[in-house]
Amino acid sequence: MSAFPYAAVALVAAFASQSAAAACYLVYAPNQEIVYRAPSPPVDMSREIHETLPRVAPGATLVFSLDDQGCELTINKLPLASASGQRGMRPARADRG
Repeated sequence: MSAFPYAAVALVAAFASQSAAAACYLVYAPNQEIVYRAPSPPVDMSREIHETLPRVAPGATLVFSLDDQGCELTINKLPLASASGQRGMRPARADRG
C-alpha cells in the first residue's frame, strides 16, 4: 500500500487544524469603541473568556474571526500589562482549592 493516502490525510488534517485558529481578535469597549485589534489574543485563550476578559477590559466584548482583513494595523488601548511586558495581557491565575 502506498504512503500517499496517509500523507494526503495528514495534509488535510493540518490545514483543518490551522483554520481553527482565529486570524484577528477585536475587543470592543462598552461604548463600542475598538480598544484592541491584533492577530494575537489579548487574553489567555486556554481559559474561559468570561474569566479573563473582564480582568483586562471590564464590560468589553471579544470578537475573533478567521478573516484577517483590517488586522494588519494593531490597536492596543488596553490599560493592563502582564508580567511578560505585552500591553493588555495578564497571566491567568491558577485556582487554588
